Amino acid sequence: MSWQKIIFDFFYYGILLYSIVLLGFYLFIGLFAVGAVRHYLRANRFTDYRILAVSANAPGMSILAPAYNEAATVVDNIRSLLSIHYNNLEVIIINDGSKDDSLQKMIAEYDLHKIDFFVHQQIATQKVRGVYKSANPVFHKLIVVDKENGGKADALNVGINIAGKPYIVCIDVDCILEQDALLKMAKPFLEETGFRVIASGGVVRIANSCLIRNGRLEKVNLPDQFLPRVQALEYIRAFLLGRMAWSRLNGLLLISGAFGAFEKEIVIACGGYNHKTVGEDMELVVRMRRYMEERKEPYKVTCIPDPLCWTEAPVSYKILGRQRNRWTRGTIETLRFHKVMFFNPRYRLLGMLSYPYWLFFELLAPVVEFTGIIGLFLSALLGYINWPVFFALLGFIICFGFLYSIFAILMEVLTYNQYKQSKDILRLVLTALLEPFLFHPFVVWSAIRGNIDLLRKKNSWGEMTRQGFVTKKT
Repeated sequence: MSWQKIIFDFFYYGILLYSIVLLGFYLFIGLFAVGAVRHYLRANRFTDYRILAVSANAPGMSILAPAYNEAATVVDNIRSLLSIHYNNLEVIIINDGSKDDSLQKMIAEYDLHKIDFFVHQQIATQKVRGVYKSANPVFHKLIVVDKENGGKADALNVGINIAGKPYIVCIDVDCILEQDALLKMAKPFLEETGFRVIASGGVVRIANSCLIRNGRLEKVNLPDQFLPRVQALEYIRAFLLGRMAWSRLNGLLLISGAFGAFEKEIVIACGGYNHKTVGEDMELVVRMRRYMEERKEPYKVTCIPDPLCWTEAPVSYKILGRQRNRWTRGTIETLRFHKVMFFNPRYRLLGMLSYPYWLFFELLAPVVEFTGIIGLFLSALLGYINWPVFFALLGFIICFGFLYSIFAILMEVLTYNQYKQSKDILRLVLTALLEPFLFHPFVVWSAIRGNIDLLRKKNSWGEMTRQGFVTKKT
């Protein structure tokens, strides 16, 4: 047997074993998520959130929304945040040295004036240039902070220093929240008695093509364009299946930077957001979990399946590529910062299952797939491929991915059913058919570029140009 054949067999069976384990995890996650969602729906079926909305005992929450060059949407998004049904709330917008007229628009729309405000700098940040509040009592919950540019993590740390409530809710300023979002997000912090809930995440959905009136989501529409639509399907899979399964296991490593709630005391004890990574949202969650594990304190990181937050998805491959490139670099940096947890029994499920899963099947999956494609071409040139077997395996993988997407769509229809028209469900099914050919290869390539850029020590955030929502004003 030639050495080429030995290498090929090792490569072939290694990829095959890797794929079998990965598919096994997907099956487990999908089935385990069903129980998590059913339990949540059953437990919250008769909850009257109106009582919590007006209760003086509702936990105080500070919404932190960094804004950098968000002039297209910032006014409507602030209006959305101010309209949220929650009594004990403050809304903090952090203008991170925007180069556009974001600050001027906020000042004009909300009658803002600079005030004297003592900033307790518990976390080191860039310089704060000014703190603004409105002269209009209608907007008494609003605080706008103008600071020197330092990136999203630095802006969030400024918000943490200023926040006057015990819980912080970190969102992207381009997001639209459901009116009862904070009521549902607060519930996990209140109902757990045996564990300390240190963080909680909500489901993020795609707002492209949805109708927004005065900062409120008025009508849910499935995105018209293919890229946002396939991301809508991707988000359904990721949140309704993946996040819910890991939340049920208490092994969740990531809460979306678009919408997550945290206990401020633990965040400050951990040093706030890390500005040395572009994946600050994941890194903070991992660091908070590591902090609690090392102190052997019982805790939970939860995720709830309600679609509470709507965000604008990239509509071009250029912007999408920047986003996925950054996500890859952020994941690598986070896992590298906390590599001590890798198969370390001291960190229990976090070290023995969550961290290895993210390393092998989230971080390395694109690398393995890309390597497999290169190996395929080389093997074809050398004549080592059994083509009938190859096409049978390829067909199986494509069918598995399609059926997994169909399962996620079915879960959506049976639970929250945001897309109520039959034609929208059919469009989602068609999108699931096209995804392996028109979307997935680009995502894999973007992840590879993220690995390459990290090796080149490229640490830029990457500009995310936004079109703005489809809006109506009364």
